[in-house]
Amino acid sequence: MALFALGDLHLSHAVDKPMDIFGPVWEKHEEKIAGNWRRIVGPDDLVIIPGDISWALKLAEAIPDLDWLGRLPGKKLLVRGNHDYWWVGIGKVRRVLPRGVYALQNDYFPWGEWAICGSRGWICPGQEGFDPVRDEKIYQRELGRLQLSLERAHKDGFDQIVVALHYPPTNGRHEPSGFTELLHQYSVKICVYGHLHGEAQASALTGEWEGTEYRLVAADAVNFSPVLILD
Repeated sequence: MALFALGDLHLSHAVDKPMDIFGPVWEKHEEKIAGNWRRIVGPDDLVIIPGDISWALKLAEAIPDLDWLGRLPGKKLLVRGNHDYWWVGIGKVRRVLPRGVYALQNDYFPWGEWAICGSRGWICPGQEGFDPVRDEKIYQRELGRLQLSLERAHKDGFDQIVVALHYPPTNGRHEPSGFTELLHQYSVKICVYGHLHGEAQASALTGEWEGTEYRLVAADAVNFSPVLILD
């Protein structure tokens, strides 16, 4: 029952969105993911996928990508990313998920003695491009969703918590944010996230900070291989 994480799969079985336009590292990226996944993930393991799962625009277009995930070993736990436009509502999403694939929103996923909480997240205040008019409302909404997830896990007696976000929990200067405050408040042990690509990965928040271990698990940052989080 090992726990892994791998984000930003950017699958596109039903839409024309080749990833190699973003550089040679993305050539045949689905083959790389599948090969690495089958090599290290067992049937009793769980893989967190923190966002940017599929390029599909509509839920029906995402089904081939979700089915592809369903055929890989282990269980999968999905968190929405900023490019997951097909994620039109948690109820509708859950109705089309194949066996062994789960979606996280406003709740938590129990995994042994651990609870996995999370939300999409959003760009944080102080980040270049943050618009107080456009972004503050979404930022606050995502904070509320994460807090609800954490509250439910805490209420049910969990004190060993992993949080999965799509966006980084801080701005590019690693300044405290509402997300890091919540992680500290609920004594979150591990936070995994994705979203960052290219040069932005070099300055990503990683390692331990104020009692929480931060892990960047965007696929191109980890050689398209699920990252072991808990053994």
